Amino acid sequence: MIICKSPLELETMRRAGLVVWELLQELRARVEPGLSTYELEQLAVDRIGRSGARPAFKGWYDYPCALCTSINDEIVHGIPSRKRILKVGDLLKIDVGVQLDGYYSDSAITVPVGTIRPELERLLRVTEEALALAMERVRLGGRVGDISSTVQAHAESHGYSVVRDFVGHGIGTQLHEDPKVPNYGTAGHGPTLKEGMVLAIEPMVNTGKPGARILADKWTAVTEDGGYSAHFEHCVVVTSNGPWILTRP
Repeated sequence: MIICKSPLELETMRRAGLVVWELLQELRARVEPGLSTYELEQLAVDRIGRSGARPAFKGWYDYPCALCTSINDEIVHGIPSRKRILKVGDLLKIDVGVQLDGYYSDSAITVPVGTIRPELERLLRVTEEALALAMERVRLGGRVGDISSTVQAHAESHGYSVVRDFVGHGIGTQLHEDPKVPNYGTAGHGPTLKEGMVLAIEPMVNTGKPGARILADKWTAVTEDGGYSAHFEHCVVVTSNGPWILTRP
């Protein structure tokens, strides 16, 4: 069931969204060669606690951490570790969610570690562009397929593939709500976009094939062929005035 949120609920979600935004900016600024992903986890736990929120991911189906930190061919759900040390040229995906006053927010960025190869800069640019274009399609009376097809078309027009094993989602009093928001599909298809719907739109774009496999830790998803992957995410509200991005000032 798709739940449309009231203005009061959306204001709470907005506060949660800004907690996530501010945290991601702090984490981005801390990323450097020699840092462990566990150090980023510690910073996140402290910052979330001071904000009055709680980590959305920790304990979710027994996931052990507040952050997902995925490097290079890792698509999503990488577990922070003292053993994972960032190196120059890495692509680090940071995904984080919080719950504040009963409502969730969720966002992700991909951060270059030091100087990265030009082809990886291009992957980041195209993935972030795909998210921006998709958010523009969050229009009253539109369809989820309008969003999905926009991500797919932009990524594939640049020679990349979109991950199909993981998708975006509705969000509210639950971290994952209806509807599902795939990064592939057909315009004009899928659920109709109605005022108050909140969608977590999250393109995951690979340099190679779209497939994924799960590592022995039962969480980390990597590309099937070892290609690099990028991931960006925002929570967006359907309004009569166009898209309202909750996870950005």
